[in-house]
Amino acid sequence: MTLYQPEPVEISTRMRPGEWTEDSLAALVVSYRDKLLRMGAAASAIEVVTERDGGGGVSVVATWIKAPVTDQ
Repeated sequence: MTLYQPEPVEISTRMRPGEWTEDSLAALVVSYRDKLLRMGAAASAIEVVTERDGGGGVSVVATWIKAPVTDQ
């Protein structure tokens, strides 16, 4: 028996200007997706939101949206 937890799983980070490049940002997004896939997420259940602020910073939030109940 396993304990199913329907809460979303989230991986996130915020980076200040100069701490990232477009290439490193793209690699980070891929790594977050890979981590969630390795945890058991289906690709269709992963949502990644990237927001840039006016000062050149960026935040990335990767979320595994889980179903309210598990299929058994």
